Amino acid sequence: MRQRRPAVAGAFYPGEREKLREMLNEMIDRGAAKSKALGVISPHAGYIYSGRAAGIIFGRVEIPEDVLVLGPNHRGAGAEVAIESEGVWLTPLGEVKLNSELARLIASGTGLVTEDENAHRHEHSLEVQVPFLQYLRPDFKLVPICISRLSYPECEELGKAIAAAVRQWAKPALIVASSDMSHYLSAELAKNKDKLALDKVLELDPKGLYNTVLEKDISMCGFIPAAVMLVAAKELGARSAEMVDYRNSGEVSGDFSEVVAYAAVMVR
Repeated sequence: MRQRRPAVAGAFYPGEREKLREMLNEMIDRGAAKSKALGVISPHAGYIYSGRAAGIIFGRVEIPEDVLVLGPNHRGAGAEVAIESEGVWLTPLGEVKLNSELARLIASGTGLVTEDENAHRHEHSLEVQVPFLQYLRPDFKLVPICISRLSYPECEELGKAIAAAVRQWAKPALIVASSDMSHYLSAELAKNKDKLALDKVLELDPKGLYNTVLEKDISMCGFIPAAVMLVAAKELGARSAEMVDYRNSGEVSGDFSEVVAYAAVMVR
């Protein structure tokens, strides 16, 4: 059986099971009121910087058995839209099974998707989401999709294919778009630029998000996964989005002159 071993355990998050569980327990509010969601945006930096934002969003969502994680391809390895459908992903918390059937339904709905483990092997943007999901729903099944550059029409095609597959699957599914926000700007400038992008997210406007990020030169690394998630969520009936957290690395480092910013958004 194919196994994807963790690439950033011990760097982005603790590599030891108990230390990881302790950290997740601190970051996730287990007492928060939970809502059903079609999609979320969650950040993917080292847990000391962005883990609290991720913990807040996942702590407020009912995690279904099936979760799709869409992340940007930072390294450029592998296919433009790379899906994995066979085997398991490993983290310090154990194994996560991949949902082969749902992955194949998605791939059958668009020629954009390629079965490719190479894009996933060293990519952190999807991996860092998995321990949160495991902690809250140990039996969840994963569909990982690593995405490079897509045009907006391709975002629409992929989002609609995901929505069609979820409808055909006929069970609840959560679509996680993995993204950080502005990179290496002052905290004030990052917040102002990020607001332009996040306003489009909150308006459920995937095309507006895509165009705004490009036109305003916003360094939101996962804007394409976020746009795809919004397309899919709208196809599945989403009517609202709520920003539940926004923060930046300066709140940990003390340096607000050059930060990376993180947002957590719920789409229902």
